[in-house]
Amino acid sequence: MPALSPTMTEGNIASWKVKEGDSFSAGDVLLEIETDKATMDVEAQEDGIMVKIVSQDGSKGVQVGTRIAVVADAGDDVSALELPPDEKPQQATQSPSSQPAAPASRQEEPKSAGQPAKRSDTAAGGTYEHSYPLLPSVGLLVHEHGISKEDVSKIKGTGPNGRLLKGDVLAFLGAINADRPATVSSHLTKLAHLDLSNIKVAEKKAAPAPNSPEAASKAPKAAPKLEKVLVELPISLETVAQLQRRLQDSADVSVSTATFISKATAFANSRLPVVPRPPTTNELFDEVLGLGKAKAAKFSQGAYIPSIPDLSFAVSRRTSAPKSDIIDILAGSVKKPGSPSAQRPAPRLVARLAGDGIHTFSLLVPKEEKARAELFLERCKLALEEVPETLI
Repeated sequence: MPALSPTMTEGNIASWKVKEGDSFSAGDVLLEIETDKATMDVEAQEDGIMVKIVSQDGSKGVQVGTRIAVVADAGDDVSALELPPDEKPQQATQSPSSQPAAPASRQEEPKSAGQPAKRSDTAAGGTYEHSYPLLPSVGLLVHEHGISKEDVSKIKGTGPNGRLLKGDVLAFLGAINADRPATVSSHLTKLAHLDLSNIKVAEKKAAPAPNSPEAASKAPKAAPKLEKVLVELPISLETVAQLQRRLQDSADVSVSTATFISKATAFANSRLPVVPRPPTTNELFDEVLGLGKAKAAKFSQGAYIPSIPDLSFAVSRRTSAPKSDIIDILAGSVKKPGSPSAQRPAPRLVARLAGDGIHTFSLLVPKEEKARAELFLERCKLALEEVPETLI
C-alpha cells in the first residue's frame, strides 16, 4: 500500500484495473485507492506482469507498507518464479509531522518475485545517535520502508561526523553489500588526506654560461621586425585648381585644396579590402564556442592618411567685409563702410599649387598591405583628377 500523502497511514482498495497474469506498461493505471480525503489512481512506473493480487477489491483499512500485490518484470516466466515471503510493515513511532514529506511510493510493485530483500545485521555496538532532520534521500527510504526511529538508531552512519547516508540505509535493508558504505567512506577519507611527507626542496641548478646553447634557447626571443614599404603615386591637382577658379568666378565660393584632399581621402578609405592575417586568440575562442561569424568580412573602413611633402599653403585675403556685432554697433565702435579699417579683410587658408600641378602622394605601410595602399592611392587619383566635383 503506497503512501499517497505525508499523513496517510491506511487506505481502502476501491478496485483493481488489472488481473493476475495481465501485462501492463509504464503509465497504466493499476488500481484505485480510497482515502479519507479522495480517491486516486496508482499508475505503473515501468513495464511488468501482475503475478498475484493479495488485497482484493473492497479491502478496507489496509496499512501503508502492507503488501497488496506481487509483480514481476516484463518478460519474466511467472510460472518459474517463487513468491517472496511477506514482511509486515513496522509501525513508526514518530508523529506524522516529524516525518519528511515524500511522494507516492511504489511498494505495490516490489522487486521481481523470487528476489526477496534481506535485512543486514545491525552493528554490535548498540545504538547510534543521528542528527535530525535526516537527509532527504535518507528520510525518503525510511518513510517508504516503514523503518521506525528505534531501528534507525541501530544503523551506523558512515558520513561526516557519523552522518547517516543513503548507502547506510540500503545496507541495512540488504539492497547492497553491508560492508560497502564503510569501504567507500574509508576510501574518501584517504583521498581527502594530502600526504606532504615525501616533498623535498629541489636543488638549485647552476645558471648556464651566457654563450651556451642552453642559455640561448631560454633567452626571450625578439619580436619579428615589421618590414615596411613606401608606396607612391603622382597625382595632378590641375583639375581641382580649375574647379576652384570656376567656383570663385561664378559663385564667389572658395574651397581650399586641403578640403578636396580630405574628401578624397575619406572616399578612398571606404570599403577597402581586409588585409589577410592570422586569427587572434579571442577570434579562435569564439570559433570554438560557435560564436564566430559565418563569413569573414571582405571589406573594412581604412585609416590611411597620405603624405604630400611638395604641397605648400599660403594665406590670401577675403574681399568681403566681416559682419558687425550688435554690441559693437550700440557701442559706436563700428567703422563706417568708407573707412580704411572697415575694408580690412580676414585671413583664410588656401592651397598654392606647384607649377605643373603634379604632387606625390605616399604611404609607408607594412609589406602585406602594399596592394591595399596602392588601391587607396588609385582611388585618391580618380577622385582628384577625374571627378573632383563629386567631392563637394
